[in-house]
Amino acid sequence: MKNNAISRRTLLKGALFTAGSVIAAPVIGQSSKTNSVIGSIPRIVPSNAQNISYGPAFGIAKLNANENPYGPSPLALRAMEEAIKMGSYYVQEVPRLKQMIAERNNVTPEHIIIGSGSSAPLQWLATKVTQEGHILGPDLFWDTTSKMGSMNSEYGIERLDKTADLAIDLDNMYNNITSTTGMVQVTNPNNPTGLPLSPKALKSFCKKASKKTIVLVDEAYNELTDDPDANTMIPLIKEGYNVVVARTFSKIYGLAGMRVGYLIADPEMIEKISSFGLGDYSLNQAGVAAAIASYNDETFLKYSKEKIVEARDMLQDAVRENGLKPLSTSTNFMYVDLGSLNAEEFRKEMEKERVLIRGIYQDYVNWSRVSTGKIADVKQYIRALPRVLDRMS
Repeated sequence: MKNNAISRRTLLKGALFTAGSVIAAPVIGQSSKTNSVIGSIPRIVPSNAQNISYGPAFGIAKLNANENPYGPSPLALRAMEEAIKMGSYYVQEVPRLKQMIAERNNVTPEHIIIGSGSSAPLQWLATKVTQEGHILGPDLFWDTTSKMGSMNSEYGIERLDKTADLAIDLDNMYNNITSTTGMVQVTNPNNPTGLPLSPKALKSFCKKASKKTIVLVDEAYNELTDDPDANTMIPLIKEGYNVVVARTFSKIYGLAGMRVGYLIADPEMIEKISSFGLGDYSLNQAGVAAAIASYNDETFLKYSKEKIVEARDMLQDAVRENGLKPLSTSTNFMYVDLGSLNAEEFRKEMEKERVLIRGIYQDYVNWSRVSTGKIADVKQYIRALPRVLDRMS
């Protein structure tokens, strides 16, 4: 571990190096001053640079968005440093990223669409399918892109009934597919619950359901599971099943702010989805460069996963010690049963402790989601937890 570990100091140096380069660029429309001249090009720093913040303020534990704060990796930072020098040009390395993804997953580049996070192509997909039918999903899942994609359609989201254990009932989902179902959507592991599905059960479901309609499997957190290769449904696409898989660089890769994600599907489906977007023009040089540099960076991925698991174990122990019940999770977040407490009031009380978490999802009033974050931030949550519970009891 010692030889492979990436120290915080290394990450900080890389981040400061990149941040320094960004500050060196002129900011149009803001008052600025010339600090020095490199050749004939003035080096301009905004006069209000000290007020610019690209992350949480000092002392704030940001545990509300399922981010990996250990990224971007040092390799990604170096790649972005080079890429921003060519920021005046539209991105042109998307084919290289597609080829890398294709080679790993035994598909062709034509099976892949790259977007601004996975959110953009997911919304395009939702827009396409809701021209002809509803999106069928569990009662509780990450539905933002489906809502956005269907907002101008007569069709929308049809939800299954709640389950006692908050798990996705695949049998019930299959039985609810009708002639007006344009797509079924499964998030695995699910968000906000963190619960994974049995790979065997999900594969069986996908094979059956895809004969009736499109099956979307959102695998945003796949790399965080115990066995990512077993849990992915990508091989079904190569086998000819009507399955779409979504992946993102926002989670384990630590590139949430750089906005790169992708869908893998049959080339004909990819072509249809693409008609709703702007193609490569919706992407940016730095984000694509970071994704290329990160994709095979096993050292950084191993380091990140170890820190996430460490934080996850700490959270699980702490909430149990304080009399709360966490769901088992395979992600970088945890869904916690607060008992008789209101999750939105709990979120507000935590905010007073400078800890940011999520509040109520739909009508799950007593369930609270917290992300893993940095170890120091997790410790801040753990210290605040008994104080908040005492105030709310």
